[in-house]
Amino acid sequence: MKTLAVFALVCAMMALVRAAEAASEKDLAVKSHVVKCSVYCPGGWTLINGRCFYFNPRPMTWAKAERNCHSMRGHLASMGNMMEYHEIQKMIMTATYQSKEAWIGGSDVHEVNVWTWSDGTPFHYTDWCDGEPNYRGVQRCLLMNVSAEKCWDNRQCSVKMQSVCVKRS
Repeated sequence: MKTLAVFALVCAMMALVRAAEAASEKDLAVKSHVVKCSVYCPGGWTLINGRCFYFNPRPMTWAKAERNCHSMRGHLASMGNMMEYHEIQKMIMTATYQSKEAWIGGSDVHEVNVWTWSDGTPFHYTDWCDGEPNYRGVQRCLLMNVSAEKCWDNRQCSVKMQSVCVKRS
């Protein structure tokens, strides 16, 4: 969100500089100086709430999925609120015509039961399934779209699943 605010501020400053230049030219003719500022995502990525998301249908372990997102200058996806989560679910439905389970960037690999996002975003919003997170075996990585409720579950990081990446636009 901070990046988006800075981007908007830079665009506004560019528009003001151009307007000042036009005024200093003392032309009697009225000139229009339009500065185009847009937020966009690369091909295959979807813009949601100022960030770009990508659904990767190729099954990978959580760590390989995170490395794959890094190779595209991103991370496994973080979720800031329910609206974002539902938009990401729609993105997966559009890509697969199903509500597929997918790795997202949450894990408690650094400290048991202390969940963090791999992109450093604060871990405030959650949508855990009933009884989750549980710690049967070694379940340290976060999976979305689990069960009929399409909620979150912690799973073993070595399981190969599809994934969702995020990066700044």
